[in-house]
Amino acid sequence: MADAHSPDMIVRYTPAERLGHWVVVIFFVLAAASGLALFHPALFWMSGLLGGGPWSVVLHPFAGLAMCVAFYVFVRPLWHHNRMEPRDRAWLSAIRYVLAGCLIALFVSGIVIWRSYFSGYFGISIIRASALLHAFAAFILVAGILVHVSAALWVKGSVPAMMSGTVTLGWAFKHHRAWFREMIRPSSGR
Repeated sequence: MADAHSPDMIVRYTPAERLGHWVVVIFFVLAAASGLALFHPALFWMSGLLGGGPWSVVLHPFAGLAMCVAFYVFVRPLWHHNRMEPRDRAWLSAIRYVLAGCLIALFVSGIVIWRSYFSGYFGISIIRASALLHAFAAFILVAGILVHVSAALWVKGSVPAMMSGTVTLGWAFKHHRAWFREMIRPSSGR
């Protein structure tokens, strides 16, 4: 692997972006493991990794809330990079909006079904519909994250980039050509 400071390397992720990503990852794993343990008896063994059933019940809503807040803090400064451009329509760029929508649905439905604090304010029909929405949105989000992780593992250089923050010029050219051209373009005096 090339030295992170060598001339054939380019900064892909800043330390703040990498930290934000890994904080979201940690809270996602905690929320997903506790949620899956509570979702189905066959997955209850996961609660043992988190201190047992009662701790999973306590941990899940707080980890989910922390994940939503961490994701917002992580994405807010990067959102301008995600404006839809004509070249994005070619590869189903709408997927990122589906996953963000799932996160919002999880947040809202999670508040409604959070028995300790909020469920007393809602009727049983709303709570049941929210529980169904919560399970559906969680399924879509977990599936999307599994695809994200698989792609990161499949594309050589992606995981090391999330550790060091740099990629080779060849990786940048091959996987993100428009970004690569933007990064190597001489500054226009801005």
